[in-house]
Amino acid sequence: MTVFTPFFGLHFVVAAILAKLMKGRILAALLSTFIGNPLTYIPIAIVSLRLGYFLLGMDVPPGLTRDVFRHFRAATRDLWHNFKALFSPERAHWDGLVEFWHTVFFPWLIGGLIPGIVLGITLYYLSVPVIRAYQARRSVRLRKKMEKLARQAGAQAPDS
Repeated sequence: MTVFTPFFGLHFVVAAILAKLMKGRILAALLSTFIGNPLTYIPIAIVSLRLGYFLLGMDVPPGLTRDVFRHFRAATRDLWHNFKALFSPERAHWDGLVEFWHTVFFPWLIGGLIPGIVLGITLYYLSVPVIRAYQARRSVRLRKKMEKLARQAGAQAPDS
């Protein structure tokens, strides 16, 4: 599930692209991204970061969860500064982006793979029976509606 990745603002885009590549339903992929919301992002980030550090064999820096937003701000500041440097004599700065990549982005990306895949598969198998039941009920309602329309059309047909 893309919500376990650090691609804030791009979860919908990444989910749609993955659904298209896997020949899945784009709407279902987009709906699955709603598990990520302001209440779940913090636990998702903590789990993904810590698991990423573990999988990469790295020690978690002290205060990492507290400093995540500082790293995001530094990376954003560098991106903005570097964009402006394209049109001015200023030099580009990459320190904040490099630190963000090594400290937050890459460990989060790696650590988000396992819980994302596990949750995605689990929710898929939990949702399939619900979707099939809904489709079966809808099919019965549609069939009844078609039969009613056919009876009405038969009753209104002129006798020859």
